[in-house]
Amino acid sequence: MTAAIDHARSALAGWQDPYLGKNLQDTGALRNLSVEGDTLKVEIQLGYPAAGVREIMIKEIEQQIRRQVSFPKIDIQLNWKIVSHQTKTAMKPQAKIKNIIAVASGKGGVGKSTTSVNLALALSKEGAKVGILDADIYGPSQAMMLGVPDDARPDVEGGKFFTPMTVHGMQAMSMGFLTDANTPMVMRGPMISSAFLQLLDQTLWHDLDYLIVDMPPGTGDIQLTLAQKAPVTGAVIVTTPQNIATLDAKKGIEMFRKVDIPVLGIVENMAIHICENCGYQQHIFGTGGAEQVAESYDVPVLGSLPLDPSIREQTDSGNPTVLAEPEGPVALLYRDLARRMAAQLSQTPKFESSLFSAVNVDP
Repeated sequence: MTAAIDHARSALAGWQDPYLGKNLQDTGALRNLSVEGDTLKVEIQLGYPAAGVREIMIKEIEQQIRRQVSFPKIDIQLNWKIVSHQTKTAMKPQAKIKNIIAVASGKGGVGKSTTSVNLALALSKEGAKVGILDADIYGPSQAMMLGVPDDARPDVEGGKFFTPMTVHGMQAMSMGFLTDANTPMVMRGPMISSAFLQLLDQTLWHDLDYLIVDMPPGTGDIQLTLAQKAPVTGAVIVTTPQNIATLDAKKGIEMFRKVDIPVLGIVENMAIHICENCGYQQHIFGTGGAEQVAESYDVPVLGSLPLDPSIREQTDSGNPTVLAEPEGPVALLYRDLARRMAAQLSQTPKFESSLFSAVNVDP
């Protein structure tokens, strides 16, 4: 039996996690390998949600084993466990939030909010508990994108704490839930920072694996407040391929590096337009911009999304693409992007209490 297990372990070393480029032992995902009767049992625990590719992974792993080992039955259990990850500022995770992910851009108009909401929904579809916080106090957009009625308001507990609204299976909070859609937020910098912290700290988030924070564009007050006051575990930069956008994307990466927040990757939005009538493909905003930035800063490109009118139409109607066309090609791109982002985060150092909670001691 020992020889069979050794052969199976050797076979598994030849299969690489498609999102990490490492085998299961190197990623720490292989939790148990044993033989019971005529069955080889394989227990795998990923550090990121992967509901969309779970069955594909199981099939590939079984095929990899059978190439080298002959077993009547192979039972592969593949699941995931999402834990809190360290911040370089050594801040403890918030009580009910394992990981805070900032989605940012150096400039406006690159589709950051659209990416944020679809990324959050994609993570939820992949099997994670997700919240989204709209940090754009001046121009909140998540209420409309999530289809929340203009007169809907979150409940208040104890006269101080907000209960996040539950929308499409996610928890959500936005200044747009607290004000009329036509009411401008006339505030100076310190007031904006205070309002943001209230939304973050005075919302009763409940057991989130990820809180996606849709940041305002630029590198201003809220970005600094988030970095200094919140345990952010990673950031995602959204850009378009054009030079002016990638120039600002570089500034965004530099900002996060200066405040010791790891950049998990870059999302290239509006990368290509495909004519719906003739199929002609056109790179309206140029090509290769995100790849050049990624190479310069040694960060991955998490995904490249098309310039597709349906993305805008669906989001404007409160039914983002991941919900509107869950099996459509663009929704699948968002879900692949979400897995890549979460996989990148899974390889960063874990928060110490998470390490201890994962240890099982038999009496």
